[in-house]
Amino acid sequence: MAVSQLDETHDPSRISWVESANGHPDFPIQNLPFGIFSPGPDSPRPGVAIGDMILDLVAVSSLLPDEVRSCLDGANLNGLMALPSVYRVALRRRLSHILSTEALWAEVAPSLFRAQDCALHLPAAIGDYTDFYVGIHHATNVGALFRPDNPLLPNYKYVPIGYHGRASSVRPSGVPVVRPNGQHKGPNDAEPGFGPSRRLDYELELGIWVGSGNALGHPIPIGEAQGHIAGYSLLNDWSARDVQAWEYQPLGPFLAKNFHTTVSPWVVTGEALAPFRTAQPARPQSDPAPLPYLLDASDQMNGALALDLEVHIVTQRMRELRLPPFVLSRGSSTSMYWTPAQIVTHHASNGCNLQPGDLIGTGTLSGAEPGALGSLLEIGRGGTSPIALPGGETRTFLEDGDEVTLCAHARVEGHVAIGFGACSATVLPAP
Repeated sequence: MAVSQLDETHDPSRISWVESANGHPDFPIQNLPFGIFSPGPDSPRPGVAIGDMILDLVAVSSLLPDEVRSCLDGANLNGLMALPSVYRVALRRRLSHILSTEALWAEVAPSLFRAQDCALHLPAAIGDYTDFYVGIHHATNVGALFRPDNPLLPNYKYVPIGYHGRASSVRPSGVPVVRPNGQHKGPNDAEPGFGPSRRLDYELELGIWVGSGNALGHPIPIGEAQGHIAGYSLLNDWSARDVQAWEYQPLGPFLAKNFHTTVSPWVVTGEALAPFRTAQPARPQSDPAPLPYLLDASDQMNGALALDLEVHIVTQRMRELRLPPFVLSRGSSTSMYWTPAQIVTHHASNGCNLQPGDLIGTGTLSGAEPGALGSLLEIGRGGTSPIALPGGETRTFLEDGDEVTLCAHARVEGHVAIGFGACSATVLPAP
C-alpha cells in the first residue's frame, strides 16, 4: 500500500513568516489543508489555510508546480483531488517552502486574506455521498438499545456496512440545520403522525474525500486504496431518530438522514497526516479476520489515524448567560473497526465507480468509555437519561437554538499537532 512519507514539510522546527501559523491549534505550516473560499465579494477560489490566514492559490499560481496550475481554475477542488498523489506532494512541498521562506514574503503576502473576513464553501462538487457504519462501539451501543440480546448483526464483522446518502444536502460548517418534518410513531401510538422531529441528533464522523477514482467495473485493490483518498474532513450526519426508527426497516436510512449533512470546509490531506498514522487496533481473537480482498499487511500496520475527537454544545440559554461551550464527549478515531482503505476498497469491490470529490462518511465514532460517545442517542440512552448542562438545562435530544461543534486534532510526540477546523451548525425550527 502506498503510504505518505515524512519529509521536510513535517519538520517540527519549521516555522512560517505568517506569524499566526506558529503555534496555531489547527493550521500550522505542518498542516496546509485545501479549501474553497471567497475573499469578500469575489468569486470562490482554491485556498490553503495557514494560521489565521488563507492563501489564494490562484494569485500565487506562477510559483506553483506546472502540473497543478490547470486544476486551480474553478470553484471546487475536484481537479486537484483527481491528480496522482505525487503532484499533491509536490504542491505541498512548494507551499511549505513559500510560506517558510522570508525572502518570498513581499511577493506572497498580498495574496493572503484574513480567514475571518472570508466565506468558506464546500471544497468539492460532490457527485455522490455514502455513509458507513464502522464505529463498532457505536454500532454495539445502538444495537443494544433495540436488540439487547443481539446488538451486532452477524454480517457486521465481515462487511463494512454503509448506505447511499444525499449529496445535494451536504453543507459546509456554519450553515444552520433546519429541524426536519417526518413520519414518526411512538411505541404506544396506534398509527404514525407527521410533524417536526422530536429526537434530533448529531453523529460524530470523519469524512473521506475521494481522489482519483476508478472506472466502472474495475474494483480498487486494497493495496492501492490509500492512493485514492485525497483527504479528510469532519462530518456530522444529522439524524432524526424518531423518523429513523419508524422508516429504517426494511431498506435502511432515508428521510431521517438526508435532510442535512455538515462537513468542515478544509480538506486535511493524507500527506499532512503521515506522522499520525497508526496500526489498526487488533481484533479480538474470537472475531473473524477480514476477507482477503480487504486485508493488506501495510494497511493493518499504519492504515488507521490517531485523532483526538471532541463534541461541544452551546444552547440558546448558554449564549444568553455567556457560558462557554460544554463538552459532550471526547474520543479517538481509532475506534473504527475498518480502516479508510478498507472502506474505499469495499465500496468499489463490486465495480462501483468512485469519482474525484465523492464524499464518504465513516459512521459515528464512539469510544468504549462513557465519555467518548459520538451521539446523544448513546449518551442519553435513547432518551431515558437526560444530560445535565450548564445553566440548569438538560438534554436528551437537540432543541432549537442548540449549536453543535465537532473538533479533531492529530497529536503525536515529536511532531507539531494539526487540526481540522470547526464542523459546526445551529438548529433552526421546523418550517
